[in-house]
Amino acid sequence: MDFLELKDKPILICGLANRKSVAYHAGAVLAEAGARVLYSVRSEERKRQVEKIAGDAPVFVCDVADQAQIDRLRDDVAAQAGTIQGLVHSLAFADYSAGWLPFHETPRGAFLQAVDLSCFSLVALANAFRDVLDRNTGSVVAVSISTTRMAAENYGYMAPIKAALDSSICFLAKSFSQFSQVRFNAVSPGLLKSSASAGIPGYVESYLYAERATLRKRAVETREVANAIAFLLSPRSSGINAQGLVIDAGMAINYFDNEFVHRKPEE
Repeated sequence: MDFLELKDKPILICGLANRKSVAYHAGAVLAEAGARVLYSVRSEERKRQVEKIAGDAPVFVCDVADQAQIDRLRDDVAAQAGTIQGLVHSLAFADYSAGWLPFHETPRGAFLQAVDLSCFSLVALANAFRDVLDRNTGSVVAVSISTTRMAAENYGYMAPIKAALDSSICFLAKSFSQFSQVRFNAVSPGLLKSSASAGIPGYVESYLYAERATLRKRAVETREVANAIAFLLSPRSSGINAQGLVIDAGMAINYFDNEFVHRKPEE
């Protein structure tokens, strides 16, 4: 039974990096559902790397900092797949080369670059693909984070960037509603073992803490996020629009768990 109603539907996933990435797991789940998966990556070098794990799925090159490349990606995808059912935005970049700085010392250039690559790229891709996405059942899903109001020092300026991404989801849903029924949503996972997290200072300690804070005492798995992405791309989620689906295994309601409240000072 084709419960998700995605069989043979083309879906473009932007941001495949390796087997640990959300994009890879999303592609695997969608392929199992019978969808036609297409990928885009930022460079020819990355394309050579991911073609080994992409199977028969076509891999396109697109640096989302370059509008001309976004337009070329749209044309190439349309030529190969025609109208597409969905688009997955799994793109984020932050330059932490300046070291672990307090937020008020965030370098201007790094912040603006992160806005461009991690947030505005969604706007640019949506605008470019507005006539390629199925106007009746099309769906766009971005990968965000479980909360943008938890001021974790090591995540630095990326939480405000993700907040801008979450807001952009709402505004895109509104503006696209003027001429289509294309939906825009985000999956908002808790801490994951992903390729994107590897460059965050002190991430392992934060991940282990988050795992203890979940209700099940087990961290969110990337596959669980991929399952949610597939659902939001599917016509089965047709009533969900301009939302962020939090996937954190209950962590957000568990900060006053007895384990933390009664922890001994030396712990």
